[in-house]
Amino acid sequence: MQRTWSFKLTPYRYILIALAVIMVVVALVRLVLGLGAVTNLNDHWPWGLWIGFDLLCGIALAGGGFSTAFIVHVLHKGKYLPIVRAALLTSMIGYVIALVALLFDIGRWPNFWRPFFYWGYHSVLFEVFWCIAVYTTVQILEFGDIFLERVKSFPLKKVLGYAMTPLLIIGIILPTLHQSSLGSLYVVAVDKLYPLWWSMIMGFFFVWSAFFLGPAMVTLEGTLAARAYKRTPELPIFQSLTKVTLWMMIVYLIVKIIDLVYRGVLSLAFNGSFESNMFLIEMIVFIIVPIIMYAIPAIRTKLWGVVTASVLVIVGVIFNRMNVVFTGMAAQMGGHYFPSPWEWLVTLGMWSILILAYLFIVENFPILVKEDHAEEAAVASRASVGKGVPSGT
Repeated sequence: MQRTWSFKLTPYRYILIALAVIMVVVALVRLVLGLGAVTNLNDHWPWGLWIGFDLLCGIALAGGGFSTAFIVHVLHKGKYLPIVRAALLTSMIGYVIALVALLFDIGRWPNFWRPFFYWGYHSVLFEVFWCIAVYTTVQILEFGDIFLERVKSFPLKKVLGYAMTPLLIIGIILPTLHQSSLGSLYVVAVDKLYPLWWSMIMGFFFVWSAFFLGPAMVTLEGTLAARAYKRTPELPIFQSLTKVTLWMMIVYLIVKIIDLVYRGVLSLAFNGSFESNMFLIEMIVFIIVPIIMYAIPAIRTKLWGVVTASVLVIVGVIFNRMNVVFTGMAAQMGGHYFPSPWEWLVTLGMWSILILAYLFIVENFPILVKEDHAEEAAVASRASVGKGVPSGT
């Protein structure tokens, strides 16, 4: 195992570093001068890009951790073990970025500590805050197992290993709670959110979509990592994961149609309005098309096919969250909102930091399974489940 820390600088990485530096500068201005100094938020639109994309979408995109953990450690699908650490890493960094976005969006950010001491038992936001904060802590502890392996602190690694089973359990329960709660935030907006997206079971739609998004994110991330580090993509694993996404998306589609029919609003999807067109794009392009692609063996058994379908799933979940936050609320919110250039720069900077952190950790920690020992690693990992292997949540 390597003993020194390294990080190769390339032109692309310099660009990411520059975006990260700009983000830090803009963020400092925001923290000192307030939201109005850098954002276009107003009394009509108190939630914008940072909440809509960086938090709601970021939390969903980080769902690969808990879904992979559930598949591997609850369903005992050991063949997916080679991707567990990469899923954990992406999820952990994604949640840290989401917490930072939440901090930036708090009007009086010096009061960020109050939820720790002033308990708003009846607030959905309070539950979301606590679940995300605790889950991020759990992920960091799980990554501690990998860190201790890297620095060869095996006694501490053994001690931490005893906590892995309870951490695994907590790491599966907490995302289920806050993913659904993010959807429940909009249940109270019954008179503001367009009926095609509003539903009493929005919590189910949010957590279910976050779960089937996980395999798609793992597929895309694994393919990009393979290309970047000149590795062979784990195509057999990606192909197998498509079955999970396929059946979960079919259930999602069926429940969505039943819900629309039950509430008597299905006809709104065909009234020709902007909202209905956006809804049809969401359902046809990003739900039905991927289902068809996943269902055709000639497509799902090819790398281009499974990656294309996965990209559609990922974009589709983002499209859904954006429709809920912006499209579905626009008619009732009044006023006007479009993210300022500074808001975009902060978002680009945070995601640049996510990419840089991923690259640094992958290049300095045992995240990606060595190709020539992949099968041996899988067998060894299988034997050590519950004895110190991070759950990947």
